[in-house]
Amino acid sequence: MALMVDNRALHAADKERMNVLFIAVDDLRTEASVFGNKYIHSPNLERIAKMGVTFNRAYCQQAVCSPSRSSLLTGTRPDTTKVWDLETHFRKALPDVVTLPQLFKNNGYFVQGMGKLYHGSLDDPQSWSVPWTNPRKEIEVYALPASRPGADAKGVKANKKAKGAAFESADVPDNKFHDGVLAEMAIKALQSSAAKKEPFWLGVGFIKPHLPFVAPKKYWDLYDPAKIDLAPNPFKPKGAPDYAFASGGELSAYAGIPNGPIPDELARKLKHGYYASISYMDAQLGKVLDELDRLKLTDKTIIILWGDHGWKLGEHGAWCKHSNVENDTNAPLLIAAPGMK
Repeated sequence: MALMVDNRALHAADKERMNVLFIAVDDLRTEASVFGNKYIHSPNLERIAKMGVTFNRAYCQQAVCSPSRSSLLTGTRPDTTKVWDLETHFRKALPDVVTLPQLFKNNGYFVQGMGKLYHGSLDDPQSWSVPWTNPRKEIEVYALPASRPGADAKGVKANKKAKGAAFESADVPDNKFHDGVLAEMAIKALQSSAAKKEPFWLGVGFIKPHLPFVAPKKYWDLYDPAKIDLAPNPFKPKGAPDYAFASGGELSAYAGIPNGPIPDELARKLKHGYYASISYMDAQLGKVLDELDRLKLTDKTIIILWGDHGWKLGEHGAWCKHSNVENDTNAPLLIAAPGMK
């Protein structure tokens, strides 16, 4: 459906060609307010939904970052891209494939990408009119020294590969972290694009709510920990083989996270951090949408917000993604276009 709406922009008459703002979000499960969980504070996701359509039954091809992103941006399945992991580039199997942004570039659009669109460092230079950019490398993952790798001796001893804390709440500005800086970059890109004559396709890839659940304190303060419920179904489906569920190794790589079951108090803290990370990302999204309004571009722009996959928060006794259960494969998709009803 996203490709169909993009196609509408591509083949409109030149004077009517619409811009495209493509927003990718990492590890966002379909649990924000726009998907029915009103406890989560995400007014800007709701803002897009009110302008267009929310797809409640959108699914990813594979609940892993790179396979899902490669699939969507090439319009092919993982069996075609040969991307099932986080290291393989789709161009190894498909050297001549035309990606979604590349299609727009080939048809007269100014195409720019920033943040996490393809996975990590697996950029695709052929997709862009100008080189892909990412927030400056010196941005810290954590604000507090105690959260950084090696600070929690107990956690590091339990897991020598510990990355640092799984969550952090610090009283810092939004641009202390990646997504706050990314929003500032996107605003500058919109301002620059508004001055150009050709239509634009701008891809903006937010990394939250991906682990670690790090967000400024004001977003944690939106939630009362006592009102955060644990997963209603912590049981594996009857008859499901053990290999159908990933071990949660992505989470247990962080300091202080046990390799076995997650205690209730810790589970509630992790969910609190996940919700805070959603609200932080949502606020950065709002800044980009505000600038689109200020530049009077909203009525000339198709907005697509897409998530690469879902995430388990204790459902089926498991955490993270990497499985084929509904929590992992059901992915966010919102589309808003001028005149859309």
